[in-house]
Amino acid sequence: EYAAKFESLCKFSPHYNTVEAENDKCVKFESGLRPDIKHSIGFVEIRNFNTLVTKSRICDDDAKAKSNYYKAMKGKGQDRGKPYEGKGNKSFGRNDEKKRNDGKCYKCG
Repeated sequence: EYAAKFESLCKFSPHYNTVEAENDKCVKFESGLRPDIKHSIGFVEIRNFNTLVTKSRICDDDAKAKSNYYKAMKGKGQDRGKPYEGKGNKSFGRNDEKKRNDGKCYKCG
């Protein structure tokens, strides 16, 4: 979507329509990419506009697939409740002392 809009707007700028401006066009296109795509592509320094657009679309598709995968996995697998959350009626603190000090064996009652 961004690539199509960028290309349509470049038609109105004579500077970006020259062969010599290919590098500038790529730099401008990169600067408008989402940060996650820019991070993936920015280190490669692609200076062919068509290649840059293709690679950015691949990165975008991969990001969407990854997002959909994790959304589908959400709710499956382990119960991710609070850590150390007790099940049932367990008591902690002072109530434990009362149970131990009532004269009964804490194992057999």
